[in-house]
Amino acid sequence: MDRVWLKRYPSGVPAEINADHYPSLLDIFEQSIAQYPDKVAFINMGKSISYRELDQQSTAFAAYLQTILGLKKGDAVAIMMPNLLQYPIALMGVLRAGCVVVNVNPLYTPRELEHQLNDSKAKAIVIVENFAHTLAAVEHKVKLDHVILTKMGDRLGTVKGTIVNLVVKHIKKLIPAYKLKAFTRFNTTLEQGANLSYTKPTLSGSDIAFLQYTGGTTGVSKGAMLTHRNMVGNLEQVSGCLDSFLNKGAEYVVTALPLYHIFALTANFFTFFKYGGTNLLITNPRDMKAFVKELSQFPFTAITGVNTLFNGLLNTPGFADLDFTKLKLSLGGGMAVQRPVAERWQKTTGTRLVEGYGLTECCPLVTISPYDLDSFNGSIGLPAPSTDIRLVDEDGKDVAPGEAGEMLVKGPQVMLGYLNRPEETDKVLKDDWLYTGDIARMDEEGFFYIVDRKKDMILVSGFNVYPNEIEEVVAMSEKVLEVAAVGVPNDASGESVKVFIVKKDASLTEQEVIQHCRQHLTGYKVPKLVEFRSELPKTNVGKILRRELRG
Repeated sequence: MDRVWLKRYPSGVPAEINADHYPSLLDIFEQSIAQYPDKVAFINMGKSISYRELDQQSTAFAAYLQTILGLKKGDAVAIMMPNLLQYPIALMGVLRAGCVVVNVNPLYTPRELEHQLNDSKAKAIVIVENFAHTLAAVEHKVKLDHVILTKMGDRLGTVKGTIVNLVVKHIKKLIPAYKLKAFTRFNTTLEQGANLSYTKPTLSGSDIAFLQYTGGTTGVSKGAMLTHRNMVGNLEQVSGCLDSFLNKGAEYVVTALPLYHIFALTANFFTFFKYGGTNLLITNPRDMKAFVKELSQFPFTAITGVNTLFNGLLNTPGFADLDFTKLKLSLGGGMAVQRPVAERWQKTTGTRLVEGYGLTECCPLVTISPYDLDSFNGSIGLPAPSTDIRLVDEDGKDVAPGEAGEMLVKGPQVMLGYLNRPEETDKVLKDDWLYTGDIARMDEEGFFYIVDRKKDMILVSGFNVYPNEIEEVVAMSEKVLEVAAVGVPNDASGESVKVFIVKKDASLTEQEVIQHCRQHLTGYKVPKLVEFRSELPKTNVGKILRRELRG
């Protein structure tokens, strides 16, 4: 496919970027620390940390990992926490030690956590105490060598931190009882690491930086191997799109999406760190009133989110009264941005809600709306610099202009493959082209539009939910004969999970199914709807036809 989109690029956006501009993410860290030492890097719960302080603390953590724990280059370290100041310290510390970051959703069930820790062969985990009970439930089933435990208020200062920790434990009762064999406190690692020598590892672009887990068609979560070059390349692509739009050392970005998710990791953490910006970390964006109150005290210039987040803010009292004079970038991704939300957002804030498209396997950016677009146009934007896209039919042949086909992506951001899963890798990576499973069309200017998904994946508030995993969990019940899971439209979350069940035991109830799923699945994966049927539609070889159930 010809790169017709290049003619539509705004002034200053290059056709190509250099994915080898920095040898590794460490070099981006060091550059920003040197340029903006006294600038505030992160703010959380009213406490800020400067680039210099982050440098010192992440170096101490890296030294602790290298010296006390004896971790070597390439060892995997899991991080399981929401948006707290501990996250950037731990993330940078793990990478600076030459280790591989394994991001873990803190809401995972024991079953999900066990799989991810064993699959990644993580040597250590940094985990917030609120979720220690999940780890304790599978501690005897995983091969972790080290557990580093932190409390929510640990980096907020002695007085405030103590208050937050007491409220979290005794008033809000957010810490279920747990019993771990052994652990070290996060603050202790920083205190000890500060007195140790740190050795910067020799990293190349081919070294793995992240094992970023994503669901699969088999229902088994797979670790996408994202190299330093993948990540650097994607950051250079973002810079290519936004360089003439963002000001170095002057941006304030609202980070309400979790940093363990690839969208916020790249779009918020790395992008704005590279620009010397300040990240406002929102630990609990579901508390919309508190979220809006925090926004009122922060001169934010950028905000990222999924459609549900933007819609929630628009419907929260006080949001429309905020000062939006400095806001210039609102970026939606993770799920389709709905036109009514985009148009209301622009009317309320005076700023366009720009949409992008990405995948975990692409670090994630593939396409983004150009910054000079006047208003929402329903597309996912133009391909990023150095990104090639093809649309193909079921025979793998390029479709005619204007026709829909499966989107194939090639570029420096495309992952190395799936950890320990060569067969799964071969299904999606062919001749350096990533088969996304998304059906799209392209207009004459080069804007792409998602038409449908080839896969049966369900998208709930920007998170991938794979039917096989839901079906496997439901089928664990002895009262279930057959089950199929599909996504159905939901105004709040884009889609929600619905299961169709053929009973083995007539006494099975909807509530029983949902309660069973809650024990084994993260909240957003739990079915919202249950429908019982006498039989499920199948192919002539007996495969359940999910598309017929979707209607």
